[in-house]
Amino acid sequence: MDLSGAEWHKSTLSQGDNNNCVEVARNLPGIVAVRDSKTPDKPSLIFTTSEWTAFISGIRNGEFG
Repeated sequence: MDLSGAEWHKSTLSQGDNNNCVEVARNLPGIVAVRDSKTPDKPSLIFTTSEWTAFISGIRNGEFG
Protein backbone atom coordinates (compact mmCIF):
# COMPACT_ATOMS: atom_id res chain seq x y z
CA MET A 1 0.00 0.00 0.00
CA ASP A 2 1.33 3.44 -0.90
CA LEU A 3 1.63 5.53 2.26
CA SER A 4 3.82 8.23 0.71
CA GLY A 5 1.07 10.82 1.24
CA ALA A 6 0.58 9.91 4.90
CA GLU A 7 0.73 12.77 7.39
CA TRP A 8 2.09 11.11 10.53
CA HIS A 9 1.20 12.43 14.00
CA LYS A 10 2.33 11.44 17.49
CA SER A 11 0.27 11.91 20.61
CA THR A 12 1.16 15.06 22.51
CA LEU A 13 1.80 12.71 25.45
CA SER A 14 4.59 11.06 23.43
CA GLN A 15 6.55 14.18 22.52
CA GLY A 16 10.10 14.83 23.70
CA ASP A 17 12.75 12.18 24.31
CA ASN A 18 10.27 9.33 24.72
CA ASN A 19 10.93 6.84 21.91
CA ASN A 20 8.17 4.43 22.95
CA CYS A 21 5.38 5.79 20.81
CA VAL A 22 3.30 5.19 17.76
CA GLU A 23 2.47 7.54 14.94
CA VAL A 24 -0.93 7.65 13.28
CA ALA A 25 -1.90 8.87 9.81
CA ARG A 26 -5.61 9.62 9.42
CA ASN A 27 -5.50 11.64 6.19
CA LEU A 28 -5.65 8.68 3.80
CA PRO A 29 -8.99 7.82 2.14
CA GLY A 30 -10.82 5.05 3.99
CA ILE A 31 -7.90 3.91 6.16
CA VAL A 32 -5.90 4.77 9.24
CA ALA A 33 -2.22 3.79 9.26
CA VAL A 34 -0.22 3.19 12.44
CA ARG A 35 3.55 2.75 12.76
CA ASP A 36 6.24 2.47 15.42
CA SER A 37 8.08 5.79 15.66
CA LYS A 38 11.39 3.97 16.31
CA THR A 39 11.17 2.03 13.04
CA PRO A 40 9.17 4.15 10.58
CA ASP A 41 10.50 2.24 7.56
CA LYS A 42 9.02 -1.07 8.72
CA PRO A 43 5.49 -2.04 7.63
CA SER A 44 2.59 -0.10 9.11
CA LEU A 45 -0.61 -1.49 10.52
CA ILE A 46 -3.62 -0.57 8.39
CA PHE A 47 -7.15 -0.23 9.76
CA THR A 48 -10.42 0.80 8.16
CA THR A 49 -11.78 4.01 9.60
CA SER A 50 -14.59 2.07 11.31
CA GLU A 51 -12.10 -0.36 12.89
CA TRP A 52 -10.02 2.57 14.16
CA THR A 53 -13.11 4.32 15.56
CA ALA A 54 -14.14 1.13 17.38
CA PHE A 55 -10.62 0.74 18.80
CA ILE A 56 -10.49 4.32 20.07
CA SER A 57 -13.99 3.94 21.58
CA GLY A 58 -12.81 0.79 23.36
CA ILE A 59 -9.83 2.65 24.82
CA ARG A 60 -12.02 5.50 26.01
CA ASN A 61 -14.50 3.03 27.56
CA GLY A 62 -11.77 1.15 29.45
CA GLU A 63 -12.16 -2.10 27.53
CA PHE A 64 -8.41 -2.77 27.43
CA GLY A 65 -7.44 -1.94 31.01
